[in-house]
Amino acid sequence: MTLEITGRTAADIAADVRALIERGALRPGDPLPPVRSLADALGVNRNTAVAAYRQLAQAGVVIARGRGGTSVADHAAVAQEGFATDSVLRDVATGNPDPDRIPNPAIALASVAGRPVLYGEPVIDPGLERWAGDWMRGDLAPADVRLTVTSGAADAVERLLAQSLVRDDAVALEDPCFLTSIHTVRVGGYRPVPVPVDDEGMTVAGLRAALEQGVRALVCTPRAQNPTGASLTARRAAELRGVLQEHPYVLVIEDDHFSMLSRRPFHSLIGPEHRRWALVRSVSKFLGPDMCLAVTASDPDTAERLAMRLSPGTTWVSHLLQRLVLALVTDEEVARGIEAAGAHYAERNRAFAARLTALGVPAEHGDGLNLWVALPVPARDVSEQLMRRGWLARAGDAFVLADAPAARRLRLTVHDLADADAERLAADIAAAVRAAGGRLETPLATEAARGSGMIER
Repeated sequence: MTLEITGRTAADIAADVRALIERGALRPGDPLPPVRSLADALGVNRNTAVAAYRQLAQAGVVIARGRGGTSVADHAAVAQEGFATDSVLRDVATGNPDPDRIPNPAIALASVAGRPVLYGEPVIDPGLERWAGDWMRGDLAPADVRLTVTSGAADAVERLLAQSLVRDDAVALEDPCFLTSIHTVRVGGYRPVPVPVDDEGMTVAGLRAALEQGVRALVCTPRAQNPTGASLTARRAAELRGVLQEHPYVLVIEDDHFSMLSRRPFHSLIGPEHRRWALVRSVSKFLGPDMCLAVTASDPDTAERLAMRLSPGTTWVSHLLQRLVLALVTDEEVARGIEAAGAHYAERNRAFAARLTALGVPAEHGDGLNLWVALPVPARDVSEQLMRRGWLARAGDAFVLADAPAARRLRLTVHDLADADAERLAADIAAAVRAAGGRLETPLATEAARGSGMIER
């Protein structure tokens, strides 16, 4: 392979590697020659080969892993949230909120038009800024807080990473991880560093290990972590803040996506003296996915950089949308509906977990829209059995960076199932476990295991 690569300058070498990839001579995952070997074969200085590989890495063509070598990047699509297209199966893998729990914006729409907004005006509508300031500042330790509005949480996280990182920079991600976060990091050309998640959230040892690997940013879900449903406890958050005290310039991004719907208190990783941080809250879970708006509270420098990332493209989020969001979140009836929706999701998930446990599949419910169900056999085997019974479920390995146990998990969205359907799905999961060679627990054995700490809470 070394002899197939030609060139005397970094640009020529990089162009030749690109040509080999385009012709299919190099495929995703194929290793490239070590820098020294390539330099020797081409008769060029080692720094020339290093520069060529750096150009390719910055363009996202290859992935450099230090001592692990350099290989051709794999741009295979990451699984996405939402309904599966062209499926006749009952989809219990959507990750969607219940459409019947999303407020009707029709009445509020008539009141938000107001006067036209022109170029050069403030990008945040004044009313929304006042409300959002109260919503965000009360949960943050730093005193100097600046607000930015973006087209949803994913848009905010992508722009926050882009204003701070270059290709191949390391980003700490929870493992298992939210699908959109995996996709954002992969498309950006960053290097994901997995941090394990337990029932108290991101682990202290995992964060320490990630920082030792030189991560320049981390993305954390303080509560209702997707897919696990875990939320940071006060103790764990304090421990993580202690670790981060020695790394004040690592960009900490908190994605509090479930915010108003959460049944758990908010505990932040961001300490009062941390220098680079952002708290992102979207309205999509309680006002609907089509309501593409998120508020980001951040330190002044990060806010300025984020504004610069917005300026070449979507300079501002529609003021009509901003006013509509404000009209909805300040409406007392809508507020009662959001509170009822949060209680509904928690109760339906709790009830389904109880159904599974009674059938011999011990399950615990966390916070959020989904359930994260442990299985005694590989989840893909169970999901295949469920397909034969008319259900489309999502195996846990879609959310994995390095966490092998997640391959024995199912992530289920069951809050919108009627009782009869929920009972049928629970029975079908138990049957699928048996068909895949798994053993079901008796209720007495389940209680004994829970009492001994063998079952996660």
